[in-house]
Amino acid sequence: MNPMGKDHVPALLDTLIAFDAEGVAARAVGEATAYVANIPGEFKIGLAVSDDLKGGWTNRYASEFSLCFEMKPILKRGWLSAVLWTSETPSIQTTRETVLTTIYRAAYIQQHGLARSLREMLAQESYALALAGCTQPALDDDDLAYTREIITPHLDAKDRPTVMTCLFGDVAAHSLGYPPQGF
Repeated sequence: MNPMGKDHVPALLDTLIAFDAEGVAARAVGEATAYVANIPGEFKIGLAVSDDLKGGWTNRYASEFSLCFEMKPILKRGWLSAVLWTSETPSIQTTRETVLTTIYRAAYIQQHGLARSLREMLAQESYALALAGCTQPALDDDDLAYTREIITPHLDAKDRPTVMTCLFGDVAAHSLGYPPQGF
């Protein structure tokens, strides 16, 4: 769909086709269906590839933030996008976890509404990632304690620069022109 896609995109698509990513996604949808059956809403889901590696206009942090927390128009239209990133090695596990996380995120939003504060965003993503069985990202005990120390004073923050920096770190802050928080 992107005529400006570089050679790495067709190669990634070939890999996804080789391990039947659509079949993996369909099985993940089947797996999640029982859990979300009693939650209001009816959605279609599609796999999408986003080029955060060589795509000239794609900022992974801004795109991922929108996918996770600015879903009102998407939910209204009844579509969910399970986004696979060109910077990540494609795999069955990544595809499965991405689809499940997308479904469980939408279910959480249907039950609790859109997350507004950092605290609500962390609760939403913790819920979706845990139900999907994700084990990454993970921090060792020292990094986790340090991260909690930095994030705790900002849990009720709703402004995009603070929230995005707390969610994605100082690299994201620098890429978007936001002040860093120290991690």
